[in-house]
Amino acid sequence: MSDPVLLTFNPGSSTIKLGLFAITRGAPRRLGAGVIDLRHQPLLLEVTEGHANTKIPLKAAVSDDLHDVIEETLAWLARHFSVSALAAVGHRVVHGGDLFTGPREITDETLAAIEALVPLAPLHQPQSVRLIKAVRHLRPGLPQIASFDTAFHRSQSDLVRRFALPRSLFDEGIKRYGFHGLSYKYIAARMRQVVPDIASRRIVVAHLGSGASLCGLEGGVSRDTSMSFSTLDGIPMATRCGALDPGVLIHLMKQRGLSIEAVEDMLYHQSGLLGVSGISADSRDLIGNETPAAQEALDLFAFRIARETAAIANTLGGLDGIVFTAGIGEHQPQIREAVCDHLSWLGVGIDPVANAANATRIEAPDSRVAVLVIATDEEQVIADEACSVFLAPKADR
Repeated sequence: MSDPVLLTFNPGSSTIKLGLFAITRGAPRRLGAGVIDLRHQPLLLEVTEGHANTKIPLKAAVSDDLHDVIEETLAWLARHFSVSALAAVGHRVVHGGDLFTGPREITDETLAAIEALVPLAPLHQPQSVRLIKAVRHLRPGLPQIASFDTAFHRSQSDLVRRFALPRSLFDEGIKRYGFHGLSYKYIAARMRQVVPDIASRRIVVAHLGSGASLCGLEGGVSRDTSMSFSTLDGIPMATRCGALDPGVLIHLMKQRGLSIEAVEDMLYHQSGLLGVSGISADSRDLIGNETPAAQEALDLFAFRIARETAAIANTLGGLDGIVFTAGIGEHQPQIREAVCDHLSWLGVGIDPVANAANATRIEAPDSRVAVLVIATDEEQVIADEACSVFLAPKADR
């Protein structure tokens, strides 16, 4: 008898990452991974199994409900992996508000609560809702489990989570939530395996990808993070602005006459590396580009990461380690070097050879702060959490 199979969905604003896992002796074992780029025409499903990579053009077109895309994807996975029936589906959901403190089976009530949080995460939450509904439509009896990015940060104190706004707004939910929690949860667990002597100490993790944020861990527990009420806050990102004086928004709307929709589009889609450089949202395109604006975009990115690292170290009461993760953090030595140069006053130093090789430990021998590069795996966390719910007695879900 073959092992039950679990599928995970990790949606971005324009991509859907997939994970396929066999549930072996109560734990998920990865079979393969994939990604659908919703911007590509025709749609392309790219599947990775070990070192093998397969690109499959999809006939389906992107629609509001994604039914055709998901149906064709499920059919290909079933043929290729000999999967006749999935046991469950796990979803990354960016925003769980204060309602969800851990993974939850998706019921009608759960889905309604997830959908109600769409205004707080307009880039990502609608994708999760579409995927959940598409799976429900295609496989109505299939158990689905949600993993929430915000849940990991519920350990933060109200002092850290509060804005200096009227108290009633905090009680209504206007507060710092934090995101990328599944990535930080994975890094905290991975550190306990790779560097147990450091994992229990004061660590700033830099999740640097198209979306980017930092998290302060103390003993593997979230104490502070750079993103707050929305995924706009904190450090600059590919196309998002990061922290911004709210007076700028008042000025743009009141003095310049920009609509709320135009400002929202600017903050989410026209700012960050793209906005400052005027060239590209991809740091790989900017590295080595001799245009002054390209270099300034990278300089600002590194400067703001370093400044936020120092601020979070203040919350932690010190800094024992820095971990770089996600696409930029794992693969771009130039960015890591620039960030660490800004933090040399804290005793941070890196070994240029180890850094260039993307080694796990890249600090210099005389560095007072450990500096690590650790690959993240959000899909594994989604699978682990889905299994914990799916395999639990029905009454405990």
